[in-house]
Amino acid sequence: VLQKWVNREISNFDYLIQLNTMAGRTYNDLAQYPVFPWILQDYTSEELDLNNPAVFRDLSKPIGVVNEKNAKAVKEKYENFEDPLGIIDKFHYGTHYSNAAGVMHYLIRVEPFTTLHIQLQSGRFDCADRQFHSIPATWQALMDNPNDVKELIPEFFYFPEFLENQNGFNLGQLQMSKEVVNDVVLPKWAHSPEDFIYKHRKALESEYVSAHLHEWIDLIFGYKQRGPAAVEALNVFYYCTYEGAVDLDALTDEKERKALEGMINNFGQTPCQL
Repeated sequence: VLQKWVNREISNFDYLIQLNTMAGRTYNDLAQYPVFPWILQDYTSEELDLNNPAVFRDLSKPIGVVNEKNAKAVKEKYENFEDPLGIIDKFHYGTHYSNAAGVMHYLIRVEPFTTLHIQLQSGRFDCADRQFHSIPATWQALMDNPNDVKELIPEFFYFPEFLENQNGFNLGQLQMSKEVVNDVVLPKWAHSPEDFIYKHRKALESEYVSAHLHEWIDLIFGYKQRGPAAVEALNVFYYCTYEGAVDLDALTDEKERKALEGMINNFGQTPCQL
């Protein structure tokens, strides 16, 4: 697969899907859903110029520190963390770039994810301000908040319907602007959900991304996923998210085991290292 990708016999999209599959990710498990990168950082221009490297996100950095300003806080958090019991290793992020709640967050307008979201929120929609209501606003929140580290899901590159409230769900209204949450607000350069998907997919297959995609793959699937390389790259997550970090079979206390399983399921899981 690697050779095919290098020879450009398969697209960047195909390559990412295959890597996700090899690393144990699947559409059949929300807790281990395929993970895709944010690839753009320009969600405000009238036109999207894919020949300009400045419109792309820096793929060599975890999403939590793409904004330089967050790097210092993330570093300090890691260096100052001490677990008195010695169970929890130091980490840069207490949340994860891929988890079940995040998948439901993005796909809230389409079933069965709508129903799953409502079940997760004890029988109703979460408050409107926390909903996925705008792509530019979601990117801005990532830049401002080092605790929000959600990457994307594959649907952002092929499935325009998830950006439309075709089922007419009442998702509430935003507190400040009183704006009703309906279809997802798109970047100015996208004239419709289909146009957004078309341009976003074009961006994924662009020359710039083809040349830098391996840097992100190293962080998510490769050698910068754990160990000293991960520390240096500011890419260490809560210990429970790593494969093999917890031996569930060794836990004799049923309650403790259930609690840990729940945490692993909800917290997010780092893909198997390839």
